[in-house]
Amino acid sequence: MRDFLSAVTGKTVRQVARLRGGGSALPGLVVERLDPGFLARVLGRLPYGVVAVSGTNGKTTTTKMIVEMLEASGLRVFTNRTGSNFSRGVIAAAVQECSISGKLDADVAVLELDEAHAMYFIERVKPRFTLLLNVLRDQLDRFGEIDTTAKLLQRIADATTEGLVINREDRLVAEIGERTRVRAGSAPRVVEFGLSNALLSTFPSDDDFHAGAAETVDNSERPDADVTLIELGDHEAVFRIDGEDLRTDLKLEGLYNIFNAAAALSTVRMLMQAQVLPGHPSKYTTETTNEELVQALAQVRPAFGRGEQLVLDGQPLDLVLVKNPAGFRLGLASFDPDGVAVMIAINDQYADGRDMSWLWDVDFTSLSDEGVAAVSGTRAWDMALRLEHDDVAVGAVHEGLSEALSAFRAASPGQPRRIYCTYTAMLALRKELAELTEVENIW
Repeated sequence: MRDFLSAVTGKTVRQVARLRGGGSALPGLVVERLDPGFLARVLGRLPYGVVAVSGTNGKTTTTKMIVEMLEASGLRVFTNRTGSNFSRGVIAAAVQECSISGKLDADVAVLELDEAHAMYFIERVKPRFTLLLNVLRDQLDRFGEIDTTAKLLQRIADATTEGLVINREDRLVAEIGERTRVRAGSAPRVVEFGLSNALLSTFPSDDDFHAGAAETVDNSERPDADVTLIELGDHEAVFRIDGEDLRTDLKLEGLYNIFNAAAALSTVRMLMQAQVLPGHPSKYTTETTNEELVQALAQVRPAFGRGEQLVLDGQPLDLVLVKNPAGFRLGLASFDPDGVAVMIAINDQYADGRDMSWLWDVDFTSLSDEGVAAVSGTRAWDMALRLEHDDVAVGAVHEGLSEALSAFRAASPGQPRRIYCTYTAMLALRKELAELTEVENIW
């Protein structure tokens, strides 16, 4: 009866919210207040349990990769598809997809979790498996120093019951893996994803921005990780799995997404090796080869705003999410600037982080030849000043995103376009663009 009442209440709130243009997380907020145990009961019935994905960069796209590979393997997956990674967002997604009786038609849940709000989630639901991606300097006004973020990820690892997948190239995440391995009691199994030595310099950690060249680590004798990215090219990559090199084409955009594909592969492999939880029939057991997983990975397209490509005025338009120095640096390195008109939109709302000082740790000189056609967002003038210091010409500055988008279109007729934007700017721009072209409805 509790499940029925909560499901009906949440679905009703969702319909009213949609009619009034409200946010997708509102039904979750209402159900969370009325029935705090709803999510634990709903997720507790899933045969393969819960997979949690956390870290400062790459959660949304990596979650999407895991989900689509599992679906290609025959599993039914529940996930927070909008990327709303607070607990209320997860509850809202559950309300949307569950039946009136509060049952999810799913075998497993794969959930993107905000590092801080995951603390509320793990008090109610223990992940069976967890993937920890990275600890990068992100939203310092919200989290403080990166060690604070690492402590939050440690707590997620401590709550995980069976398997932990960690990034061996991120010092703080690797340390979480080591502490988990030596933990007394029923610690989860730990596996790693990583890079070949030749690719280490391509993917800087937060330490690399401050350590300089003086610190050199001997990586000559490193063994392979569970999944190792050993080569990358233009929309292709080679992954080493179980001693075999598997080459694949990719629809994903951006260097970080290719590295995170190794994380997704390792996580799916861990789940495929697991048994269903007690009380569920064995029919759910599935066998998928490494080759089949890589083939499924090749079909995954970027998540919304994470290298998503639209068509505007007959020309391609890339949306690239940026929110910290390493992410912006790799975003710039991932796309050829030649012949492409660029706009940058920087907001400083809560979901973006209020402290924009990290922009000064990004090298924008790759944009100096073509310049930036338009700069926008609540911190547009800060961004324009930063570009000026790198001798990057700026065509127009408009704090309003609508005005900036109009100026951007007017300044770049017949050209491919690219917009680098923070999270809330990306959401607002997608709504503006939905009036002009076809945009996937994520809500």
